Amino acid sequence: QVQLVESGGGLVQAGGSLSLSCAASSRTFSSYAMGWFRQAPGKERDFVASINWSGGSTYYAASVKGRFTISRDNAKNTVYLQMNSLKPEDTAVYSCAAGPQYTRVPSNIPRDYDYWGQGTQVTVSS
Repeated sequence: QVQLVESGGGLVQAGGSLSLSCAASSRTFSSYAMGWFRQAPGKERDFVASINWSGGSTYYAASVKGRFTISRDNAKNTVYLQMNSLKPEDTAVYSCAAGPQYTRVPSNIPRDYDYWGQGTQVTVSS
């Protein structure tokens, strides 16, 4: 069982930056791929970024590539999402998820992830 708690959301103006964190409770955190997903009101959950168990492989949605950076610190059981050059269309609830263990390429598919956090609201004003 993995419990995930996100933090760092908030309100920011367009062009600004936010940094999200996701703290995991599991001692096997370092074996899991981790993903960030987002869901805007009335829309489906969308993939944002993912990182494999070692941090050696990352994957980004086209809409955030070059603006967002995912990273992890296995010693701290934490995964991060640095978001720069934010746009109003980035407004959503952002959730982290723990997925397949010891995979080389991290998945971008929500159903591949077994454990989810509650989410944190990110609002970007124009």
